[in-house]
Amino acid sequence: MNFKELGLNDQMLEAISFMGFEKATPVQEKAVPEILAGNDLIACAQTGTGKTAAFVLPVLNNLTKDHKHETSVLIIVPTRELAIQIDQAIQGFTYFTPVQSIPVYGGGGGSDWDSEKKALTSGADIIVATPGRLISHLNMGYVKFDSVKHLILDEADRMLDIGFYDDIIKIINFLPKKRQTLMFSATMPPKIRILASKILTKPKEVSIEISKPAEGVLQAAYLTYDTQKTPLISSLIINKPELKSVLIFSSTKLKVNDIVRDLRKTEKNIQGISSALDQTKREEVLSDFRSKKTRVLVATDVLSRGIDIKDIDLVINYDVPGDAEDYVHRIGRTARASSTGVAITLVNEADMFKFKRIEDFIENEVMKIPLPHVLGEGPLWNPKQPPFGNNRFKGKGNNQSGKKKPFFKKKPDNRNKKKD
Repeated sequence: MNFKELGLNDQMLEAISFMGFEKATPVQEKAVPEILAGNDLIACAQTGTGKTAAFVLPVLNNLTKDHKHETSVLIIVPTRELAIQIDQAIQGFTYFTPVQSIPVYGGGGGSDWDSEKKALTSGADIIVATPGRLISHLNMGYVKFDSVKHLILDEADRMLDIGFYDDIIKIINFLPKKRQTLMFSATMPPKIRILASKILTKPKEVSIEISKPAEGVLQAAYLTYDTQKTPLISSLIINKPELKSVLIFSSTKLKVNDIVRDLRKTEKNIQGISSALDQTKREEVLSDFRSKKTRVLVATDVLSRGIDIKDIDLVINYDVPGDAEDYVHRIGRTARASSTGVAITLVNEADMFKFKRIEDFIENEVMKIPLPHVLGEGPLWNPKQPPFGNNRFKGKGNNQSGKKKPFFKKKPDNRNKKKD
């Protein structure tokens, strides 16, 4: 379906053409008409499906028809990077319009705070904010949200995972009760349904292929010992100029520096990014990776959702992520917008059970590739449930039967027994 069939006005169609979009994605086809009709919406679509444009385009369509210089749209997101990305997308779509937007997020300097305060008091058309930073402004008492007509929660499940539920409710208490509320989420756990029931009114629902990797991703896994991981990665990327963009995920920010240090012995064009960096540095690192100045980027899950970096050739999971959803989002960084890509996961003995759970979740057995001969043998595939204490999945408790063993053995009761 082309965008003209969705009912967008000429200004938006011109902006879409300028941005180089041709056909609407499935989530755009289903969501845009519902939003234009004024309905509340709960939409479930994984990252990389075009959901940013699915809510930005119809909202901008309404603003350009009746433009008033006041804060009409509030978009709440879980991370600074996503706030910046959405703001950049809005700037592209509004290039030929008077609509203005501003991102509101922590980690910047005093000048950022002042410009945010000015926008929140005098009125920017669209505010894209992280919850914590926005609440800091709200607590000062000068924020003007009387004219907000559209509230959008993007990556809602991620915000709840981080612990932003109370912050979201607090922010909503500052907004007019009469408004359009749109909730976009990659997954639909019960807690999202509970939040939706509290803040949405008779919402329409859109669901697009929940939590499945894109068809263009070639998935594979290596069974490795931890000492083999860095040499393996080096062998995968060294002397391969066709791999212009490689993204490596680590589960902890502490491990990011270790991976960068070890790989730098064979790969000089490498950087790391995590919440340990200040915002200016993070933006610089991301910019270098987007522009291909940096070939290899090592990151935490802060980059697994909502960050649109095109043409990533190879994604490597240095370790198995904590749950299947994170796996889907990580490997979703490659093969975006109908392209193809490769995603490789390094699985040690302790992570085999988690990886088997991921395979069950995505309904696909991931191909296991033998290690290069020079690295020696890796562990055998044996995805048994780990001992109690190491199992990060909810399940059977502390033994295979599901029955809890007593911590202490009971002493025999001899009170009624006759003595010999």
